[in-house]
Amino acid sequence: MDCPVCTVPMIVVEHGGIELDYCIECKGIWFDAGELSLLLEKLDVQGELPDVASLPKAESGEKARRCPRCPKYMDKVHLGMEPRVLVDRCPSGHGLWFDAGELGRVVEQYAVGLKPGEDRVIRFLGEVFVAKGGEG
Repeated sequence: MDCPVCTVPMIVVEHGGIELDYCIECKGIWFDAGELSLLLEKLDVQGELPDVASLPKAESGEKARRCPRCPKYMDKVHLGMEPRVLVDRCPSGHGLWFDAGELGRVVEQYAVGLKPGEDRVIRFLGEVFVAKGGEG
């Protein structure tokens, strides 16, 4: 599968039985439908993810990107709480695209219920998905 940003082939990264498509060039991540909820569950994140399919389209000056699963242009939607994160959603329901660093910000917002110092979710994301310039 090719990256919707760089158009280079992505690699598959596996964690806890979940296979994610990851671009080694731009550090973006593709989640097939349902994989984000599954990852949050596997990482024992207790926050509730909204129904992404029902989120309204967001206005953005960001360039439209094609879904890596189908030829349709993806919708921009806001995910998370303030500050919300702008992600790309396939209009056919194939999945979600996160640019570098966006996944960590979303997971951090939904990581309610973590005890102080219990940063395994953020640590995992930082180890596997390192953003450009050393950001985690």
